[in-house]
Amino acid sequence: MEHGKDSTVLVHLARKAFLDDIPVPVVHIDTSYKFKEIYSFRDTQAKKWKLRLVIVKNDSALGEKMSPAKGRFECCSALKTEALKQALEEHDFSALLLAIRRDEHAIRAKERYFSPRDKEFKWDYQNQPLELWGACHKTATAALTHMRIHPLLHWREIDVWRYIQREKLPVVGLYFARKGKRFRSIGCESCCEPVLSAADSISKIIKEIESTTIAREADACKTKNRFS
Repeated sequence: MEHGKDSTVLVHLARKAFLDDIPVPVVHIDTSYKFKEIYSFRDTQAKKWKLRLVIVKNDSALGEKMSPAKGRFECCSALKTEALKQALEEHDFSALLLAIRRDEHAIRAKERYFSPRDKEFKWDYQNQPLELWGACHKTATAALTHMRIHPLLHWREIDVWRYIQREKLPVVGLYFARKGKRFRSIGCESCCEPVLSAADSISKIIKEIESTTIAREADACKTKNRFS
């Protein structure tokens, strides 16, 4: 998890489901290039919510000076994808709960709530399990290494913020406007751009999203992350 707004909501839903005692580890893939505010938020909430936090790093890639300067795709592959592969092998995870949403990117419109991956993390979107409850686990093939489960797949950005407002959840301060700008999504510091905004509260963020013509955070990035 990134400990952004979506991950925070997912963890909170898990806390509700398990009566405030999540029985599985919460994984943070740490590229070491995140905003310092993310690390502070992660440590504070992990302690407050009594999470079994597993911090994952690709130390070998970092030792070879992998960074965003070598290209965004290369950096993400090494510090996120490869790090997660290492975590799956080390901890023998058979399933991952992720906080992705269909409205974030066009390719995710093909995703299912239960999405199998092979050992190379490849996703065969043309051969996915049915969404029926009795059929969603019929994926035990020789190629399957783990299942990805997406509880927030049908949520929209505004749904996330409305839930945060209703449940009074904490979020990283980067989401709130400072000097006319705020971050609509957060991750690695070098890969995120702030949006022009005066929204310094959750209510104002919701109102802003209701009126924007840029529907997704991914689209906002392509246009310098500006609201219009």
